[in-house]
Amino acid sequence: MFNDSDLRQFHEKGMTTEDIENQIDHFRKGFPFIDLAKPATPSDGIICLTDEEKKRFISYYDDAGRNSGIIKFVPASGAASRMFKHLFEFREKYKPGSVGENLLKKDTGPDSVNYYFNHLKEIAFYDELSLRLERDGLIIENLLNAKDFATIIDYILTEKGLDYANLPKGLVRFHDYPEGARTSAEEHMVEAALYASNLEGIARLHFTISAGHRARFEDLVNTVRPLYESRFNVSYQIGYSVQKPSTDTIAVDEENNPFRNADGHLLFRPGGHGALLENLNEIDADMIFIKNIDNIVPDRLKPPTVLHKKLIGGYLAWIRRNIFGFLDKVRQNNCTADDIASMADFAGSKLSMKIPAMFDAMTVSEKTSLLFKMLNRPVRVCGMVKNEGEPGGGPFWVRGKQGEISLQIVESSQVDMKNSTQKKIFSGATHFNPVDLVCGIRDFQGNKFDLNRYVDEETGFIAMKSSGGRNLKALERPGLWNGAMAGWITVFMEVPITTFNPVKTMNDLLRKEHLKE
Repeated sequence: MFNDSDLRQFHEKGMTTEDIENQIDHFRKGFPFIDLAKPATPSDGIICLTDEEKKRFISYYDDAGRNSGIIKFVPASGAASRMFKHLFEFREKYKPGSVGENLLKKDTGPDSVNYYFNHLKEIAFYDELSLRLERDGLIIENLLNAKDFATIIDYILTEKGLDYANLPKGLVRFHDYPEGARTSAEEHMVEAALYASNLEGIARLHFTISAGHRARFEDLVNTVRPLYESRFNVSYQIGYSVQKPSTDTIAVDEENNPFRNADGHLLFRPGGHGALLENLNEIDADMIFIKNIDNIVPDRLKPPTVLHKKLIGGYLAWIRRNIFGFLDKVRQNNCTADDIASMADFAGSKLSMKIPAMFDAMTVSEKTSLLFKMLNRPVRVCGMVKNEGEPGGGPFWVRGKQGEISLQIVESSQVDMKNSTQKKIFSGATHFNPVDLVCGIRDFQGNKFDLNRYVDEETGFIAMKSSGGRNLKALERPGLWNGAMAGWITVFMEVPITTFNPVKTMNDLLRKEHLKE
């Protein structure tokens, strides 16, 4: 199937022929659908704390959690071009005059280009856009009055101006302040200072980026670092990594044969956000906060986010203290029957883990061995918000191959929507996943877990794409917070909707949450 040129491609990417054959096997066999047992709900998989309990865990984070190694991990390679998709489409069709007027009249509502241009002055990058136009002798107010939207769009999207079509979201200006507009990357720097700094005032932040954007990220960070270090009295340690070529996946044609470009070379594609598990696996920290680059708010709305980040961080620190205490007793062969009963209760009530029905009939040795296996693994506490119609996956109880059930984050693509029972369960979700989690990746002896050991390889995804006018199939690896963390201890905790304010489209920046008061 493969020639010498193919083998060189594999070697350059750090892959083996076996890796490729396994991927092609996935295309041929397909991936099984997730077997949903029921939605996770408050009191049945989702923890809802009282105000007093919240205060206690926030305090615990400030006192104990921040005494550990903390880092904020931000997937930041997402292209801004998707954010401006509506502008691209409008630019292709729009011409000044009656044709353009009719197009604008049809395009109305808060998500429309019409609304966008009527409120353009409220966008955080308006001043920068205006300056770029003035540099070429153009006045933005005159262009708006003349309805010369094509020129404005060109200066937003292309290298004539802001070049946002070729930048990641992290370098787009999201919010305006008296001292100047901030990019979303800067807002994550501010967040890191507010909740992800340790007791020594060190704020660690890691961005996963595209290789071609590293220089611009570093230029931005080096420019603004002194300002935020002074304002928040922290010292930043900021790292970057790119998605590894070895995590790319081969494309196949509609007959599941390797897809070749016109030059005969095999086509590889990025393996989706699940490929970032390799980046996460290389992070050296006790506690890792994960949040997407576009879910960020201005300073006036940050307090609820900061408090609830500390809340999930405090809960993680607390449950790890309990788990580690028990596992250490097991290692020292100093575990009593009362310890076992207490830990089984803790696993069920605080970690939402299902203890087997046969547990009571087991010997002390069998119980100890089972609990050790259940608890000696990575831990994540995931914030979940009430479902108010936003797209995205949600928290569910999922049935495994042996009939066991566990808590998992599930996307719609993993569910057989032709199965009326499964569709009904998925539609019954009371909460959804805003990608708001904190992870513990060390064991009770301080050693890092190998995160690759806890992936459910059967939760990948196949999508239809095209290249050069030809159809192809693309393979995505198990999602970072879906199948890639399937074998982790998973805790779902309710957090308020105010902590979820993503910017998926250009008009989202015109939501009240992202504008000046």
